[in-house]
Amino acid sequence: MQRTFPDPGDPVVNEQEIDLSLLWRGIQRRLPWILGTALLLALGTFLWSRAQPTVYESSASLIASNNQSQDAALGTALIKAPPLPEGAVPQALLSTQVITPLIASIGRSPDIEPAEKARLSARITQELREQRLRTVTLTSRLDGGGNGIYSIRARARTAKAAQALADLGSAALLNWDRSRALENVRRAQAGFRAQLAQVDSQLSAATAQGTNVERQTLIARRANIQGNLTQVTLLEDSVAGILSPLSSAVEPLRPVAPKPLRNSVLAGLLGLLLATGVASLLTLLDRTIRSEDDLLAQNAPTLAVIPRLRQRDIVLSGIVRAARQAGLYEAIGFLRVNLMSSLAGKPHAVVMISSTAPGEGKSSLTATLADGFASSGQRVLIIDADLRRGTQAAVWKKYDEGGQWHQLSGIGGVRTTREALLSPENVQVLQVEENVDMLPAGLSVHDSLAVFNQADVSRALKLWSERYDIVLLDSAPLLALADGLVLGAHADAVLMVTEYGRTNAQAVRSAMRRAERAGLNVLGFVINKSDAREGKGYGYSYTYSPREGVGA
Repeated sequence: MQRTFPDPGDPVVNEQEIDLSLLWRGIQRRLPWILGTALLLALGTFLWSRAQPTVYESSASLIASNNQSQDAALGTALIKAPPLPEGAVPQALLSTQVITPLIASIGRSPDIEPAEKARLSARITQELREQRLRTVTLTSRLDGGGNGIYSIRARARTAKAAQALADLGSAALLNWDRSRALENVRRAQAGFRAQLAQVDSQLSAATAQGTNVERQTLIARRANIQGNLTQVTLLEDSVAGILSPLSSAVEPLRPVAPKPLRNSVLAGLLGLLLATGVASLLTLLDRTIRSEDDLLAQNAPTLAVIPRLRQRDIVLSGIVRAARQAGLYEAIGFLRVNLMSSLAGKPHAVVMISSTAPGEGKSSLTATLADGFASSGQRVLIIDADLRRGTQAAVWKKYDEGGQWHQLSGIGGVRTTREALLSPENVQVLQVEENVDMLPAGLSVHDSLAVFNQADVSRALKLWSERYDIVLLDSAPLLALADGLVLGAHADAVLMVTEYGRTNAQAVRSAMRRAERAGLNVLGFVINKSDAREGKGYGYSYTYSPREGVGA
């Protein structure tokens, strides 16, 4: 038979390229999981947000005048603090010089409830240790000279507490700034007091010595120093810092947190993005067979795509009847027509049906394909050649238990594949339906390969196929046992079954390499148990049913 290979002029498909249609189908396939994840995350966030305590926020403002120019009329009556370097105020807010007085003020505030006082004090203390304030924060809008506005924002669980905390934070910063100017006054006071002590000591000595002129000089000097000390002490009340109040805090009307609806929407969108990303990644990493495109590199065509049957229908009706009721005739019809056109000119053709691994549906496909051939009037013989795990007897028993045994060759004889291969002249087969006979595998054989090596398989198949239009061999998976490689050498063609979403592309390549080395004529592939919602190619015919009321 002539094999079809890719044309040398065709473009080479790069496996590293991302197929957007494949990616979209993967997202569609996992859409319920994606939406469920997003909804679950949104619901969980909504319930969590509802359970959180309310948080109110209030702010107070300070103005910064970072220059040393003074009104001439004030003269020396006003003492200002030295200029603030960049970043000094935020750093001060993280220091004990501001936070310790603030915590003390919280404890004395009449506008904050006792429980909230304890909570705020403990929280601010912890934040100070972490050097990351969140309860009281500072923002600024300053020009290049450090002049501008500082905003102190405070958060608490009651509106009044938030207002009081913002004002207390503002006051704490003002006191810290004013204390910088007071530091110079206190140093001057200390200096004048030291001078007074020195003059008093000298004055006592002069009095004892009776030096009148020196005594008068020291008295005048002491009076001058005392006057300076008094002046400095009076200036203590006129000390001003760089910061000054701009606006006090206002009691907020509504809380800033929690916001369950907003949080749930954001969480839902985030969950949607994350779930979509995970689904996309899983799709890109998925190397299972899902479409004809996945099999293009194997140098064999896809002959049919068979939809998945519902498990309930299979249990209740059996595979063959369930396939009929599900309307798989179109898909099986494609496969039958493709097989017959490929095997044209080969009377009594022998086709081996195999797969890469157990459970991919080769036995059920063999049965439904035989039923399809029989419905068109062709006589079919099914030989269950999977001597390790033969299932054809179980498949047809569920369908019809009223079958009759009749002669395949000779008189009387054996009724299992194992025995028939060793004695092909006298064999009986079971008629499972009109035009379909089946030779069951029999009891499981551990060393099944020895049976095929001892038997004259070619002679047996030639003898048995003379009475049938087509013989279907249900063999063991190619990667599980070597039986199929031995048996396939005596078949006119081999049909490979892959399971949608389960058969790995690497397993298909391995099976094809083994088949090629064994000289098997692999006719093509069947994608079994496909999801009709994602089907391409053959999928359109599955729902192409006649209109109601139109005669056949």
